[in-house]
Amino acid sequence: MQPSAANGKFRCEATLERELRARGFHAVAGVDEVGRGALFGPVFAGAVILSEDRPVRGLNDSKLLDADRREVLAERILERAVSWAVAAVDAATIDYINIYQASRVAMRMAVSRLNPPPDFLLIDAVPLDYPLPQRPLIKGDMRCHAIAAASIIAKVRRDACMRVWDQIFPAYGLASHKGYSTPEHYRALEEHGPTPLHRLSFEPVRAHSLFPVEYDPQLGLFDIADATVGAA
Repeated sequence: MQPSAANGKFRCEATLERELRARGFHAVAGVDEVGRGALFGPVFAGAVILSEDRPVRGLNDSKLLDADRREVLAERILERAVSWAVAAVDAATIDYINIYQASRVAMRMAVSRLNPPPDFLLIDAVPLDYPLPQRPLIKGDMRCHAIAAASIIAKVRRDACMRVWDQIFPAYGLASHKGYSTPEHYRALEEHGPTPLHRLSFEPVRAHSLFPVEYDPQLGLFDIADATVGAA
């Protein structure tokens, strides 16, 4: 099962889902996380089983779509999908178990909430400890409609939460940068210190915390996982 690529760039298609249905799988779920590199708030995950009879046109990696387009596509996904779910793991848990494991927990939670349940998982990059046949795909959200749909609904839900938290912590600019590493966010951390919802194990949050947790270069865990999947 190899999605097509042109000029080294993948096209987002439903090829994998069609091939899996031809092999006898009837409920193929795409799974993806959003927010693993952010300094603030939970990591979110989405899981989606798309309908073969009610396709959603224009699906792609949520990071490649503008906000208005994501909102439109998210609404269509929720209306037309066989089933969908979103889950989140909070910043304290991320600090405790690391972002790699927290992302996998969020993805497992999302999958477990699908009703009807899936019989095969297509996952962006990382394998899951889940009792179903599965395939992790590097750049899966750019290659596979189901994974792209999962990334879109998770991204839209996370962005909505950031707008709410921006009202609670207005000094940090969360509505604009969504908790990611930007000069504006760095300046707010230097001036005000982290909020209770910042990830205290992430730099530069840790450097400005009165109660820093043990440093762990967490995002490097995904580089290791990606290399492992790519070699499989």
